Amino acid sequence: MLIGEAGSVRPFTLRRSAARVILLNSDGHTLLLQASDPVDASKGHWWEIPGGGIDPQESSAEAAMRELHEETGITDAEIGPCVWTQHCEFTFAGIHFDQDEYLHVAWCDVAHEYRPAALESLEALAFKGHRWWPLRDLLASEERVLPFRLREFLPALVAGDLPDPPVDITHTGGW
Repeated sequence: MLIGEAGSVRPFTLRRSAARVILLNSDGHTLLLQASDPVDASKGHWWEIPGGGIDPQESSAEAAMRELHEETGITDAEIGPCVWTQHCEFTFAGIHFDQDEYLHVAWCDVAHEYRPAALESLEALAFKGHRWWPLRDLLASEERVLPFRLREFLPALVAGDLPDPPVDITHTGGW
């Protein structure tokens, strides 16, 4: 925490680039991880695509593959192009994030089990499990998802329509 004007406390901001993965299996189902904020139970839970920060000298595609392996244990996915981008700001575990995200589509043959390979301690506390969502179930669900506009843009990806250049899916509202 940093001390701001008039002694107010403001959170630390982590500015970074991140890579995320929209993973589709051969049935067109999408892998989402169930998560919650380990220090703020009032946020409830949500479903999100795997991903995280891009390391120095790492491409977004390399980061997407590494994050997918760390968060799910999946190593045999074919990482495709960056199809979406977004800028987002959020607070997680008391840290304010300000990040540019590169979202890659990826494919695998089967609906793998959830076997994280290298979760950071906060991720281990945050992730509650996984689900392979059929498109129709995800579209009909009222569960909160990240990215916010996943339901809007996912049908085109499942149909094989990959945008070039990537589409900016930045969401400016709250939950």
